[in-house]
Amino acid sequence: MHLAVLGTGIVGACTAAWLQRDGHRITFVSPTPPGEACSFGNAGSLSPSACLPVGMPGMWKQVPAWLRDPDGPLRIEPSYLPTVLPWLLRFVRASSRAEVVRIATALRCLLAPIFESYAPLLAHAQAEHLVRRSGCLYVYSSGHAAAKWQWGMNLRRQLGVDLRDVDEAALAQLEPDLRGRFRFGILAPDNGSTVDPSALVKALHAQCVADGAQSLNDAAIGFDSSSDRVTAVRLLSGGRLECEGVVVATGAWSRALAQSLGLSVPLETQRGYHVTVQSSNLALRHTVMAPEYNLMVNPMAMGLRLAGSVEFAGLKRQPDYRRADVLLAKGREMFPHLDVSRTSRWMGHRPCLPDSLPVIGRAPRLQNAWLAFGHGHVGMCGGATTGREVAHLVAGRAPQVDLAPFRPDRF
Repeated sequence: MHLAVLGTGIVGACTAAWLQRDGHRITFVSPTPPGEACSFGNAGSLSPSACLPVGMPGMWKQVPAWLRDPDGPLRIEPSYLPTVLPWLLRFVRASSRAEVVRIATALRCLLAPIFESYAPLLAHAQAEHLVRRSGCLYVYSSGHAAAKWQWGMNLRRQLGVDLRDVDEAALAQLEPDLRGRFRFGILAPDNGSTVDPSALVKALHAQCVADGAQSLNDAAIGFDSSSDRVTAVRLLSGGRLECEGVVVATGAWSRALAQSLGLSVPLETQRGYHVTVQSSNLALRHTVMAPEYNLMVNPMAMGLRLAGSVEFAGLKRQPDYRRADVLLAKGREMFPHLDVSRTSRWMGHRPCLPDSLPVIGRAPRLQNAWLAFGHGHVGMCGGATTGREVAHLVAGRAPQVDLAPFRPDRF
């Protein structure tokens, strides 16, 4: 079958790779090169433990203080508030304890097979060197401070995540650069990361092309259909790509395409920022998550990446790099000896649904259109398993993951 895969981020690349394993012919459609956007600038986490939703019980109580704090983890552009308010209300409703347990259970099923799902793709693309399984450390100023996040950590444990308490002495031994600022940690030994998320996506995409995939540098703007089947993708250039099926994996730009397929999906962009400290003199061996700083720190091939900001301002507004500067200031507070003589800044668009669950499944009114987007903060984590499950759906096989919580028409 000739399938059009819309999007060349991690979800699109993995989906195409899995579909090729079933013998399908692939044409990528994307106006940007592979491995750009969020697939370039994310924190690189590959974490089976990352199953908690963004919205947690009681979080809404902290929002007013965050919004008043110019260095806080959340910013809403005032002019964008009327647009994003309905999404935020849905987000709050999805943050009750019962909903969080349901959402975390679904995410755990999607994320648990991260490395199993990536393994054949990485081996085929000779990209195994881009992934490591060195674990993640959640670090806190004290055991008392860690208790604030205990409910979520206990939920992770109940869902089968291996989490090990680490006292101050052991923490300093695991990561000497953390000595002095943090006195308690929780180790997630099964977690990993990629040393270069963009290079990983590029490698998977290049292998797809080597295996016969075509790639169109164009944007999809809609579809032609006959009865209950898509027959062609309409392109921004004015052309049409005839196909026998389509997968929408265009991240934060997927909402309009979903509408063209008859679905109303409350997709929003959480604008995320990062700073990469290219001159880093640290020797971190783990991905480090510091909840008190709302900061994830990942040592990568290009330097030390600091990520963790959320901004609601839509797809068109220019970046506000003061948000990235806040991340760097937090990094310097965590690591006073950090060499920051060479840094780079970035902003990208995380595709987010209010319940923190991506959309994975067939468009209800069409037999040959599938949706795979909205992974939010776990795109790298969920990309390979999403691709595997979409390939099962296309082939008519039973999924290996219960996809009911991710169904496209759940809204």
